[in-house]
Amino acid sequence: MGFVKEFKEFAVKGNAFDLAVGVIIGGAFGKIVTSVVDDLIMPLVGAVIGKPDFSSLYLVLADPSNGVKPGMVLENAKKVDGASIFAYGNFLTVGINFLLLALVVFIMVRMINKMKKTEAEAPAGPTDDQKLLTEIRDLLKSKNNI
Repeated sequence: MGFVKEFKEFAVKGNAFDLAVGVIIGGAFGKIVTSVVDDLIMPLVGAVIGKPDFSSLYLVLADPSNGVKPGMVLENAKKVDGASIFAYGNFLTVGINFLLLALVVFIMVRMINKMKKTEAEAPAGPTDDQKLLTEIRDLLKSKNNI
């Protein structure tokens, strides 16, 4: 019974529960960011560069049988016996996606931090109106005590 009780305390502890909520929200947030990158940013990159998917780019390092022809699809080039293929295109696509994703997350975090900063900049002391009302109250008290 001690193990079950200990597990229950662990599972409902604030840290474990907060972590679970963070993972769930992170998954949903990840879908939003992925959609922003895939549906909004990558088409713009594709319009500027001309081809947003670089996954089919490769370089033939060695081809003793001369079986890899110019313009051959990457999957077919990999099937040629003895050919050594340096497939760098998918790495470029993943790298660009990562940079864009990091940029979007940075911009969102920056916006959230600005919103938090404006909330934190609320005046700590009494406002001018509150000071005036305090003075009026003190004057009224002093007149009533006479």
